[in-house]
Amino acid sequence: MKTCMALLTAALVSVCSVWAVADERPGQKTSAPAKAEQPAKAAEAAAKQARPRIQMAILLDTSNSMDGLINQARTQLWKIVNEFAKASQEGQQPLLEVALFEYGNSGLDGNKGYLRKVVDLTDNLDRISEELFALTTRGGAEYCGWVISEATSQLAWSKSDDDFKCIYIAGNEPFNQGKINPDEACKKAIEAGIIVNTIHCGNHDVGVQTGWKRGADLADGTYVCIDQDQKVAAIAAPQDKELAELSGELNKTYVYFGNAEQREKRQALQLRQDRLAAGAAPAAAADRAEFKASGLYRAENDLVEQVRDGGADKLRELKPDELPEELKGKSVEEQQAYLNELAKKRAELQERIKKLSAERNQYIAKTQAEQAQAAGAESLDSAVIRTLRQQLEKKNFSFEK
Repeated sequence: MKTCMALLTAALVSVCSVWAVADERPGQKTSAPAKAEQPAKAAEAAAKQARPRIQMAILLDTSNSMDGLINQARTQLWKIVNEFAKASQEGQQPLLEVALFEYGNSGLDGNKGYLRKVVDLTDNLDRISEELFALTTRGGAEYCGWVISEATSQLAWSKSDDDFKCIYIAGNEPFNQGKINPDEACKKAIEAGIIVNTIHCGNHDVGVQTGWKRGADLADGTYVCIDQDQKVAAIAAPQDKELAELSGELNKTYVYFGNAEQREKRQALQLRQDRLAAGAAPAAAADRAEFKASGLYRAENDLVEQVRDGGADKLRELKPDELPEELKGKSVEEQQAYLNELAKKRAELQERIKKLSAERNQYIAKTQAEQAQAAGAESLDSAVIRTLRQQLEKKNFSFEK
């Protein structure tokens, strides 16, 4: 049904564009290139709107003793989001948006629940990574009901029943603390179509006794327990070095617009996340490279992507001081040709990264099987990936084999 609606919308856009041309008044000055690009740009927007959407809010306890949880989130973020790149619904890759909250930190305002919305729902995962590495822990009161309620009400959740919306809340204190009843918070979340998955950092039975399982049950979610201090064994793969090099080459295909300070900040954000991932674990850097090659990776104000998807309209809108240095002094046609060449190079690099990543994933799976490690408590990534797959399949998503 969604695919049919997308085709119908695109057809209507094309018809309206023809009417607009026919209605042009004699003597009216219209830019021919801009007019030619309008139908394509509108059709692209319609197709994007028709794509399935996955929205996930991550709620992390940043009280004392949660350093292990934060470290797992930092090192495993790119591995987790790579799962979404493997998912599709009716043949379409989803749009992915992630939000981040922290709670239970005594450095936050107690009158507001010792919680903070760190990042709104965004498709720029570099921002999520940046803030994860900036989190610090400090003793406080952990009000699960309060932070779930805030995440439900503060974020711009999709209204479509076809989209997948979920909350993952992780912590280790009783679930029922605070003035907001977590049962009511979880019920309101699922009434809005938002699944609540609970991750208790500690003993399984203790989590059940202190309300973590009940919260998930009330919101159609899954309750899991993890060892937040578990040291996940990192497997070095022969593809890691080349993946890191290709990731660096990929960065050179990004051209940012805005004033000089904005351009510098956006470029620095991307490079810094590469360094942080590499510093956290070689596997994290390789996982990040794989995600950067997927269709889900976004960098804010990337002119290459905007021109590729919408034509030269964006170039005409920019003021001279918003242009990157390499485009100044060029005509719009020359600018577009330059950006199209970068788009082509990016696509070639992404294909090489995808091929290497597939080889790396096979190598790691084989190595893990050979090691035959004894099963123990789950880590954050395995808990999230396992539950996400189960829940997305119920929403008619399928995964690459």
